[in-house]
Amino acid sequence: MARVTSKLQVTVPKVIAQLYHIRPGDDVQWVAAGDSIRVVPAGGNLTPLDREERLRLFDRATARQQGRNANRSGRRTGSRGWTRAEVYDRGRAR
Repeated sequence: MARVTSKLQVTVPKVIAQLYHIRPGDDVQWVAAGDSIRVVPAGGNLTPLDREERLRLFDRATARQQGRNANRSGRRTGSRGWTRAEVYDRGRAR
């Protein structure tokens, strides 16, 4: 996961940079792709995805989201087992 800095800069993860041979000073293209963004090394092949590839990517994204939703359902939504007053009173002499 990369974070955008206050200057709107993003660090390319080392694994991705090595995989795509991106070096310091190289240019990359930011391409809008629906609800996502494609980062393409300059001079790289920017070929539009065919219908089957888009559907495959959509299915993978849907499966990831369903997995996230399944993990959320196991979380407790109610009490944490302590009250706010207990937190503030902890460690104080009575």
